[in-house]
Amino acid sequence: MEFFTTMNFDWPRIQELLKITGIALLILLAFFFIANYLQKFLKSRLVKRMDDPLLANFLSVIFRLIILLIGFMIVFRVVGLTGVVSGLLAGAGITAFVIGFALKDIGENFLAGILLAFKRPFRIGDIVDINGINGKVIMLNLRDTQIKTPDGKDVFIPNASIIKNPLTNFTIDGFLRYDFTIGLDYGSDYRQAMRLILEEINDVEGVLKEIKKASTWVENLGESTLNLQVAFWVDTFDPRIPDAAVKSEVIIRILERLAKEGFNLPSKIVELKNYRDEPFRRE
Repeated sequence: MEFFTTMNFDWPRIQELLKITGIALLILLAFFFIANYLQKFLKSRLVKRMDDPLLANFLSVIFRLIILLIGFMIVFRVVGLTGVVSGLLAGAGITAFVIGFALKDIGENFLAGILLAFKRPFRIGDIVDINGINGKVIMLNLRDTQIKTPDGKDVFIPNASIIKNPLTNFTIDGFLRYDFTIGLDYGSDYRQAMRLILEEINDVEGVLKEIKKASTWVENLGESTLNLQVAFWVDTFDPRIPDAAVKSEVIIRILERLAKEGFNLPSKIVELKNYRDEPFRRE
């Protein structure tokens, strides 16, 4: 008790500091909730106007960061750190240079993310191939792009790497072509086989028949078979039937139909010639 009685507390000053601290925290929390609300509101409005969730999400995140930055600036002024704010603004150029040099990769990915958001080489849900990584686009962030591979893995690719490497978008226009090869036995009725193949393809649900038509043609003369190339198109914007299921159904129907009509689909044939006119021996 004697210790506390001998101490001189500046209670008015402490109360003033607590009051300022409370106000600063309330302002910070208010800006935090306002930033989150405005981000969701802006994202929903942008999605309706632009029909592009990728760009809408990116712009809303940037807007949220700006609101939070304004909130921090106001908090600095409330707590009496006006000089700190002025110093930060005055040294913004030097600070930006130092931070940019130290965090060169992060800054590079951030700028690349802005370019991707406005250039829009892909949308959410597109199937892409980026430097050998194939999958569906899940999200474009400030630093990286999230890709989900067919086997369920989530791959986060730095945005700068996407800008620097070739990018293949398989579904940007909604049309995706599948193709495969069928080998017919030499001497078969090739024209009849091609007609049957097209007939079966056009009978499969999910295959485009008007905008993009299926086709088949002779690809080459193989060692044991005459190889036909078969191609058909699917609508990637149609979520009713997965593309892989459509392709499987097409291949199964064609094989069943050709087998039913008596066509032989031989495997690779190896021809052995005996030039010494001697019987073959088993070793």
